[in-house]
Amino acid sequence: MKRVMVPLLALPLVLSACATPETRLRNGLQNAGLSKAMSTCMAGRMVDRLSLVQLRRLSALGSLKDREITDLTLDQFFRKVRALKDPEILAVTTSSAAVCALR
Repeated sequence: MKRVMVPLLALPLVLSACATPETRLRNGLQNAGLSKAMSTCMAGRMVDRLSLVQLRRLSALGSLKDREITDLTLDQFFRKVRALKDPEILAVTTSSAAVCALR
């Protein structure tokens, strides 16, 4: 019985290691408070324009979400992005948000 349980318990860890940068970024944007549609659109555009290090920094913004705010406004989100002090991340994020907002 223990042999069956170990692989089943390890499955989520294995699957999370296989997540693509786009998936991680999309989930990070959603965790930060952006809508699912906006997160999906922005992640699709941003993953081709930023380095893996930059994508990780952005996806980590989800851990900074204020638990009292259920929906993050774009203004609040951009404040967090500006705090990263990376002009390329800010430029790509801003242009992606603008394109995705118009869709």
